Amino acid sequence: MRWHRACLAALVLGLAACSKGAEEPVPVIPDQSLTRPPQAPQHVELAAPVVETRDRLIKAAKVGSLSRMARIAAESDQFVSNFSGESHRDFWDLLNRTGLDPTRKLRQLFEEPAGVRMVDGERWYVWPDLAALDAADLIPEKLSFRERRRLRELIGEDGIALVRQGRGYPGMRTAIAEDGRWLYFVLGLDGED
Repeated sequence: MRWHRACLAALVLGLAACSKGAEEPVPVIPDQSLTRPPQAPQHVELAAPVVETRDRLIKAAKVGSLSRMARIAAESDQFVSNFSGESHRDFWDLLNRTGLDPTRKLRQLFEEPAGVRMVDGERWYVWPDLAALDAADLIPEKLSFRERRRLRELIGEDGIALVRQGRGYPGMRTAIAEDGRWLYFVLGLDGED
């Protein structure tokens, strides 16, 4: 019987040596919200008049026509491109001569996702979508990691510093009202503020 006890003792010691000890830490499982893949920006369904105006603007920008862009801007007497009082065409031409191509910038904006903002009971479609956020919601810590990266790419560290001071989106942006009126195309940090 002694050899049975010896075999049993050896077996128990062998199993104990193979098993994990109590001192090993239990792996930490991240919160479920951290294990979800990043979400793409929410798709905004554009109203038909907005699509029509956007397409007209893209067509004018693709051929580099500041005059066509100015004609579309003139369809709305509240359109804003600059705060110096110059005509839209003259202002854009000046930017073009200094190396900042407004037609290329406008095409780049329309490649970004659109956001929606309610202004005086009217729905405005804003490019890029981050420009549609209120200043308090634009603070990087309130954004997702993906939105923070996009914000940094769009406005840089100087722009983020302005956001932290309570300013709204300081970068290049454009908007079209739900009825198709082009409302503004301002360059922000790239040019006119």
